[in-house]
Amino acid sequence: MHHYSRGEESGLDIIPGLKRKDEEALRMLMQLYGDDLLRTAYLLLRDRHEAEEAVQDSFIMAYERIVQLKDDTKLKSWLIRIVVNRCRMKQRTWSFRNLFPSAQMEKWLAEDQEPGPEEQLMQELKNGRLTTAIHHLSYIYREVITLHYFQEFSVNEIAEHLDLNSNTVKARLARGRNALRQALEKEGDVEWNKNSHI
Repeated sequence: MHHYSRGEESGLDIIPGLKRKDEEALRMLMQLYGDDLLRTAYLLLRDRHEAEEAVQDSFIMAYERIVQLKDDTKLKSWLIRIVVNRCRMKQRTWSFRNLFPSAQMEKWLAEDQEPGPEEQLMQELKNGRLTTAIHHLSYIYREVITLHYFQEFSVNEIAEHLDLNSNTVKARLARGRNALRQALEKEGDVEWNKNSHI
């Protein structure tokens, strides 16, 4: 049995194991990317159970279709594409309930965030107000906001993933940011300036 390095962030060393259908490689894949994919699915679906189900389905699909991964260095973005597609399918068939984020999900959302120029944004994220505001956006805006700000995808990468043109992505990002600003300002004490990134 191959022993996989837990410190390998890229996941490159587990791809051969996945192609051999090594279940230990699947476990390592889930350990490396599970929390990140769950954050993404939760922001899109607004429901913990549905998000977990989407991520589980995505890992199974990735395990079964790993040979379709053309570029091993794009493993993470390939997984995110699968999760986004699963969330889209669920969004079409599932009647949303307006649920507020759980304390555990807020903990995950706040983890590993480095302080930087968007400190106010991170503070909003940590206290749950931004997550709640994102959950109130229409799905098409949640999707691009999540991919751009939480997964750090470029406009062109989002366009490729969602099969949209870049102008549509830019327009959705602008409308989504505007809706978030309005929601947070309406809620109270947040003053947004024109230099804010979101």
